[in-house]
Amino acid sequence: MTNTFKAFVVEEQDGKVTNQYKEISIDDLPEGEVLIKVKYSGINYKDALATVENSKIVSSYPMVPGIDLAGVVEHSDTHAFEQGDEVIVTGYGLGTSHFGGFSEYARVKEEWIVPLPKDLTLEEAMIYGTAGYTAGLAIEKLEHDGLSIEKKDILVRGATGGVGTLAIMMLDSIGFDVVASTGKSGVEDKLKALGAKEVISRITNSDHKALGKRTWQGVIDPVGGESLSQIVKQLDYNGMVAVIGMTAGTNFDSSVFPFILRGTSIIGIDSVYTEMRQRKHIWRRLAKDLKPNHLHDIKKVIKFNELEDNIKQVLEHTNSGRVVIDFEA
Repeated sequence: MTNTFKAFVVEEQDGKVTNQYKEISIDDLPEGEVLIKVKYSGINYKDALATVENSKIVSSYPMVPGIDLAGVVEHSDTHAFEQGDEVIVTGYGLGTSHFGGFSEYARVKEEWIVPLPKDLTLEEAMIYGTAGYTAGLAIEKLEHDGLSIEKKDILVRGATGGVGTLAIMMLDSIGFDVVASTGKSGVEDKLKALGAKEVISRITNSDHKALGKRTWQGVIDPVGGESLSQIVKQLDYNGMVAVIGMTAGTNFDSSVFPFILRGTSIIGIDSVYTEMRQRKHIWRRLAKDLKPNHLHDIKKVIKFNELEDNIKQVLEHTNSGRVVIDFEA
């Protein structure tokens, strides 16, 4: 490898945040047992927020964003990995407290690394990224608690986002009837093409009754906020909602009635510090039974030097699909 390489670095001085490509060296990378030549990364909303002021995403500066990366081991100080191994890294503070995937090389701790499963390419791993991994983890936990294709529909909120889009595709691939909820107009045909049986508008907390009509057996919810209380009211008996995000806020109010009269439950999904055994299991499922035939249809592949314009699009919510960075393009 060369003595220096390119990284996209976020820095702060006197409260002002700046972003630029810089030439850095291996010595500039944080400590870790495994050096990875990054082949692909992806732009998540969290990555975009890391580049602006007052986002509270980055724990310290300078920082290389990129909460996802896929690549090939260049050097290893552990017997767990060898030069040439294809690997995935997500979570564990990558891109927020530890230099992440927006760099031609990354050095990470061995216990953060997932070997690339069979039946999955490095590019496909980054089409999924943290969004797909989180959706897969939510499906796994809902299934464990009784989610069944023989019961009522599954609701996916925030259906045009990364988690929502991939959740629809995965659920459809294993036989569930999916209802997609979105606040965007003109996307019904697209969501149905991805696997949604029905598309409904954004759900609001408009019903002040303690219980609503039993509608869904399960919900994947990256939205959160006050409207989550309406979701809980409309769960079927023993229904579940997997809470993944908080794009609509962090707080909601609910009575105990849905929980004690219908046996409903709220499941929290944390994709950052998942136990490694389960993390590997989910990635194997993403490579096989959860993998939709049209996974590549939602990707937008860009070059590393096109990062800034695409970060802007993500911040402005004008992007479409999963943005994958190909470092060799």
